[in-house]
Amino acid sequence: VQLQASGGGLVQAGESLRLSCARTGTSFGSGAMGWYRQAQGKKRELVAAIRRDGSTKYAESVKGRFTISRDKVGNTMYLQMNNLKFEDTAVYYCAATKIGGGEYEYWGQGTLVTVSS
Repeated sequence: VQLQASGGGLVQAGESLRLSCARTGTSFGSGAMGWYRQAQGKKRELVAAIRRDGSTKYAESVKGRFTISRDKVGNTMYLQMNNLKFEDTAVYYCAATKIGGGEYEYWGQGTLVTVSS
């Protein structure tokens, strides 16, 4: 299973970006999927997650600004990021569990989001 994240870039504060994550290498569906981020000098943190049933959860810092979505099988996942802030600057990683759930076992390579103030 491979995950490929894309869509990062340089934007100004207040602008939007949409990240994509493509999952390949298996015909099996995915369990939960999520977006993590790691800013320079900080620990990796969960930004948003979505289960197979479509239920979602968000970090407090992004609630109301970010929206996670996926197709039912889990071949594609998105993170719509609106009203970006300087503190959203980080490398964003997509991750997925096996279809039965559990820990995030599959990780993408990361895509850099830079927000200028």
